[in-house]
Amino acid sequence: MDILSDTIAATRVGRPGFGLTIRDAPWGRSYPRVPGAGFHMVVQGSCWLIPQRSEPVPLSVGDVVLLYGNQGHGLADSPGTPLNEIAGPGEPELVEGPGPRTTLLCGVYEFERDWSHPMLDALPEVVHVPARLGRHPRLRATVDLLTAELEERGPGTDAAAPALLDVLLVHILRAWLAEQEDDTGWAAALRDTGLAATLGAVHDAPGRPWTVASLAAHAGMSRAAFARRFTAGVGEPPLAYVTRWRMITAARRLREGDAPLAAIAKEVGYSSEYAFAKAFKKAHGTAPGRYRRGGPDAGQ
Repeated sequence: MDILSDTIAATRVGRPGFGLTIRDAPWGRSYPRVPGAGFHMVVQGSCWLIPQRSEPVPLSVGDVVLLYGNQGHGLADSPGTPLNEIAGPGEPELVEGPGPRTTLLCGVYEFERDWSHPMLDALPEVVHVPARLGRHPRLRATVDLLTAELEERGPGTDAAAPALLDVLLVHILRAWLAEQEDDTGWAAALRDTGLAATLGAVHDAPGRPWTVASLAAHAGMSRAAFARRFTAGVGEPPLAYVTRWRMITAARRLREGDAPLAAIAKEVGYSSEYAFAKAFKKAHGTAPGRYRRGGPDAGQ
């Protein structure tokens, strides 16, 4: 099981929204909070990203940034330029001025608003992948393809661009994981063959009657050593993660299909529809049937 792909598939909804923004200096834009992840890719020129809680970040051609769970941020031609423009629908693509031009691809990946995944929750405020020569060649190839598609639009661009943006998200997250050198956290967990095997088994068969002992056996560790290493890597104890993944899987099944609740309950490890409904409501704040009819906000 590909843990990264599975996590994205389970938590992403819809197609990415995106558009080109072309500004001549001086310019400053304020981006409000979004329900998911905002992203920016510098197509031409340079600018500064101004996060809420950290120092401004210089961006150059080919740089990509992802802001997951973002509380709002700014972009400007310089750190001192006022953010007088508020990004939103209906704005002009091009605003001319006396200074150098910057072209940006800006957009949003929508994620489920009421629940998330610890791998994504572990992301920093800003994931910045600079266009460094020789680093992350597949990401760079995706950036080049996307840039070419947008600069020379042709038949099929409206289908190709969202597909390339989905590939871009995978490579941004893969690049971030590859840059992490700590002995704890998700990058370490995925490098650990034992933990990766255990996570894959849970994702592949969430309905199995998992115990710490059976999970530890997949990892080839003692229960105590496995529990410590799993919690340090994943960010929560093994059985808490099993429950989380069961509920994520159940929500996806409810969102995407019409399988009976009893069948979904069995798939994610519950012997009765009642026990499943109780666990689901505790996790998502609404009953499974109401969630299916109205989505994650149905109970609010």
